[in-house]
Amino acid sequence: MDIFATFKIASSALKAQRTRLNTISSNMANAETTSTPEGGPYKKKSVYFESTPLPFNGHLQNSMEKGIKGVKVTKILEDEKPPQRVYNPSHPDAGNDGYVEMPNVNVLKEMVDMMSATRSYEANTTTIQSAKRMALKALEIGR
Repeated sequence: MDIFATFKIASSALKAQRTRLNTISSNMANAETTSTPEGGPYKKKSVYFESTPLPFNGHLQNSMEKGIKGVKVTKILEDEKPPQRVYNPSHPDAGNDGYVEMPNVNVLKEMVDMMSATRSYEANTTTIQSAKRMALKALEIGR
């Protein structure tokens, strides 16, 4: 595999993880949002990935190497779990029975997902740095 394929694969993963981190941040920021423009509480969003082949020119250049793929975000879906009902009659969005529908966001789980996405982002950054160092060392050998 050449250095440019490494860069393409790692950069596609960086883009996907950035989207994942943005979605997790949105979930955490709206963990207490009980009223949205669509009506009702905020719904947790989840990011789904899919492996994707390199662009067509990448296939031509790497035709001898099978299985070289990147990653992309295929969809961001709202969680369809029902909202949590919390008794708080003094809340402005409380119903007649005193219950408030809260978002179905578990902040602890979102923090764990954020740590996982951050580690993946760091791993791909390290991959790019390592590939860059190897290329520079190869150029030094050629002198």
